[in-house]
This record gives sequence, C-alpha cells and structure tokens, in this order.
Amino acid sequence: MSDLLAPYELKGLSLKNRIVMPPMCQYSVDKEDGIPNDWHYVHYVSRAIGGTGFIIVEMTSVHPDGRITNRDTGIWSDSQIEAYRRITDGVHAYGSKIAVQLGHAGRKAVDAELPVAPSAIPFDANFKTPQALSKEGISGLIEAFREGALRAIEAGFDTVEIHGAHGYLIHQFHSPLTNSRDDEYGQDPALFGEQVVKAVREVVPVDMPLIMRISAKEYVEGGYDAEYALDVCRRYKDAGVDLFHVSSGGEGPIGSNGGLGAGPAYQVDLAEFIRSELQVPVIAVGRLESFTEAQSIVAEERAELIAVGRGMLSDPYWALHAEEALGGVRNVPKPYERGIWKKG
Repeated sequence: MSDLLAPYELKGLSLKNRIVMPPMCQYSVDKEDGIPNDWHYVHYVSRAIGGTGFIIVEMTSVHPDGRITNRDTGIWSDSQIEAYRRITDGVHAYGSKIAVQLGHAGRKAVDAELPVAPSAIPFDANFKTPQALSKEGISGLIEAFREGALRAIEAGFDTVEIHGAHGYLIHQFHSPLTNSRDDEYGQDPALFGEQVVKAVREVVPVDMPLIMRISAKEYVEGGYDAEYALDVCRRYKDAGVDLFHVSSGGEGPIGSNGGLGAGPAYQVDLAEFIRSELQVPVIAVGRLESFTEAQSIVAEERAELIAVGRGMLSDPYWALHAEEALGGVRNVPKPYERGIWKKG
C-alpha cells in the first residue's frame, strides 16, 4: 500500500514524502522587478523546515508583461537568478526539493499596458482587451519559456512546472472559449502548449521530470469537459510532460475555486481520470487539508502526490503535523522536538 509519508521517485527526482506545496502567488515583490525577496525566502524555506517533500514556487513569469500583477515574480532576466538560488539552497538545506512554475498570464495580466492573448477577447468588462498575438509574438514567447527553464536550472531548481491552467496563456490557447484564431494555432488549439513543452523539454536535463498544471474542466457555459482536457493532456504527454498537476477552472467568474459545490477533495476524480487514461503520475490538489483524506488518496492509488495549498498557508508545518497524526514524526528538527511528538 502506498503511503503519504513514503518516499517517491520519478526519473531523477527523489522526494522524501508525497506532500507537495503547490504554487500560490504571494504578490509580494518590492520593486516591480520580479525578483523574490526575504518574504519569499521565509515563505518557501519555512515549508521545507516544516517537512514538505516538494515545493513548487508560485507562477513566475517568463516575460515582464506576463505577470498577473507587477508584484509577481519573474524569471525573464539573468539578474533574477541569484535570488532564486538563495531560495533553492535554503530549501535543499532542509531536505526538500523545489520546482518553479513557469507561466504567462496572457489576457489576465492586470498591470500590463497591453496584455496579449491568442485572440482579442477580454477576460471580463473590468479587464483590458488584449492584443491578439502575431506568429512572431508566439515564437518569442515560446523562446521565453525555454530561456526561463534554463535560468531555473541555473538557479538550482530540481525541475520546472509549466502553467497550463487557470485561464492563463497556455490555457487560453487550448480553450475554445478564448481561442478564435483562424491560423494553425486556432485550428489546433493544443499546438502552442505543445510547442512550449517541447522547447522546455529540449533544455532541461533528461532526468528531470517535466510537470504541467492543467485545468481538467471549465466551469462556464460552453467550457470544455474532462474528455476534451484528456485529449489536450495526451498531446502534452507526447511532447514531453512526465507528471500532471490536475486542477480545474480559472476561465470565468468561478475562478479556480470550484464554485459553491466544491468541497474537500473536489478535484481528485479529475486527477484520477487523467492518471488512469494516460497512465501517467499525477498531483492531486484542491482542499486536501485533512491528513487522513490525503493519506487515503495515496493509499488508494488515486494520485501519486498530494498538494496542500490553503492548509500550508495556515500551517507551515502541515507536513510535520501530518506525520504526527499518522504515526509519529521521525525527523523533526531538533529545535522543535519539545513541541512535536517524535516517534521512537
């Protein structure tokens, strides 16, 4: 039987447990330069101290105009590498592994003077109408993802995740709601994401498992379903994705929160569907704060890894507390031994 606290290996990535901190924007950059600061260092390293096996850094833009806001992180310049190296070194010092999520907000880039997107369709009446990308612009952004991956490797990240979910640029291309182009990128909605995956796969080491976050379902009228997402994921798998991080929504007012009916583990069925149909490992995410529920999902082999977002915002030591609840912490940091029950 699989165990939430058991090690996990995929290619050259070795994790001490199955617990993941998913990317969550902090909106805490100081100078609009995209460089992470002390807040980001403490935020991520504290979760490593707290026992998390795998940390995925917030959506980090490959282009200055690809940030959701100007207070988001970026990885479009070599000047940003050193600050990420400080974070990766800190996380590694406490036995955790770390990835960065490469992304571009597309039409949801609030502070961009002129956002870009597959088509000139605004997110809603409160957002700017984006400029439809030219083919040259598309090529430039594919190269930006490639260069972002190279900087991530230089900064010491253990691998990268490509953001293809939550209504951001790659999602905008593969969704019929937001892609009305009449060229090959409209006739083949998965083409842009596929080309991004191939570009990143070309520059990351062969033993690095490439991760992609996907919205496996849209929550608005006319939005795609899990079967449509499966076909898109198949393309991305064939292009080089090794592990899918399965979320949903983001293209409309419901956002990525699942709506009123969304309760604990509300997206696990979607992750399990992608896993079983494509025979690929998956990260399940979505209100998985319960230690026993997270354990049961892994034990029942519905997902390989469990991402805990809101739970870790509330409790940096969620992983240690999960160990405590599920049988006793084996490797509690010595300064915390008086506060957390240690087994043996």
